[in-house]
Amino acid sequence: MRKKLLFIGILIGLVVFLSGCTEINEPITPESEGIWNTYFVYPLSWLIIYFADLFNENFGLAIILVTVIIRTALLPLNIKQLRSSKAMQDIQPELKELQAKYSSKDANTQQKLQQETMALFQKHGVNPLAGCLPIFIQMPILLGIYHAIMRTEAIDGHTFLWFPLDEKDMILPFIAGITTWLQQKLMMAGSPAANNPQMTVMLYMMPIMITVFAFMFPAALALYWVIGNLFMIAQTIFIRKPMMKDTNTGGDKK
Repeated sequence: MRKKLLFIGILIGLVVFLSGCTEINEPITPESEGIWNTYFVYPLSWLIIYFADLFNENFGLAIILVTVIIRTALLPLNIKQLRSSKAMQDIQPELKELQAKYSSKDANTQQKLQQETMALFQKHGVNPLAGCLPIFIQMPILLGIYHAIMRTEAIDGHTFLWFPLDEKDMILPFIAGITTWLQQKLMMAGSPAANNPQMTVMLYMMPIMITVFAFMFPAALALYWVIGNLFMIAQTIFIRKPMMKDTNTGGDKK
């Protein structure tokens, strides 16, 4: 539990550090200083402007293209995370047997449980922290896109489909919320998390939060959330589900 809390604390600290809260209202330019601005935000801002210029200043299409490109580049990390999660899921029956065997709260018993658990991980080649590394790598990039969209002044005054990109929209936030719910629903389908009451709460809380936030920010950011959700939905359908099916089929054959 302490390790989980420490990890959550580190992750929150990383998010706060990378988000650069004090700079969110400052335009990003080639003169912007600092590692965060120079190596994360500005390159993504430049990429958005580059694609917009290619398509007659269509910044909506540029945001879609950059989002898809970044999500595709991060795909190997997502697959690695999925494999790590699946490996942990596969050993859950054996892990529960160990927990039942060493259910006593005695210190020696708990120490024995830890030793047996580590031996189980080594036996199956499972690293319980392997799924965390992709999150740390992805976080600055995804936050960088958020900053690039919010701080690129060239986006102001442009429209995409029915909405101005620099103003709040009344329809897109609902689409962002619905796609968030669908993405989470597909992720939970057939997994042990589907029966977890806390995950069920998150299934409905996250879409509500995304919808509320989307109403508070310019439509350009909501567009980014929608495209990101659609990409993750496609990833779940075409990568995660076949991966789970193949593993389960292999397990049955054994």
